Amino acid sequence: MVLPAPSERLPREPNSIKVWFQFVPRKGWLPYDSEGLWATRLTGDTARVANVPFLQDGVAEGDVVRFITNDEGLHWACERVEASGNCTVRVLPVPDGPLGRSAQAVYEQLTPFGLGAESFSSELPLVAFTVPADAELGQIKTLLMRGQMDGWWHFEESCITDAWRSA
Repeated sequence: MVLPAPSERLPREPNSIKVWFQFVPRKGWLPYDSEGLWATRLTGDTARVANVPFLQDGVAEGDVVRFITNDEGLHWACERVEASGNCTVRVLPVPDGPLGRSAQAVYEQLTPFGLGAESFSSELPLVAFTVPADAELGQIKTLLMRGQMDGWWHFEESCITDAWRSA
């Protein structure tokens, strides 16, 4: 199993733990088969996800997950036990498009909606966004689709809600 380098993007709070998610790597995508997300421990085996996932589908910042702790002390997610209502959307700028390879330019396009975001790296300017349940979902979707059609970026919906689908 290949573990990506742990993210140190969020400050460690007293109840912060890293919860690992295992998945089948996608062909033609990053070679990882797991992702560690910061989370706030709620009980002995549950935690609330505290950052946006880049690789794991079906989970969003704010969701509560159940985990098991292995002999090495790693916490592995077993299931999502409570959805936050938030969505996770990932955006990758088209290198020869109007935004170039700029994660910052992608972020600036979506800033007016108040979305939380993280950038993967300067080599891979993938931006993962947390779309809050109470955000202007229809306007965000319209901008994402227009940007894709105009060659600004590619995007994927990695964790969406019924509200997102119907917006």
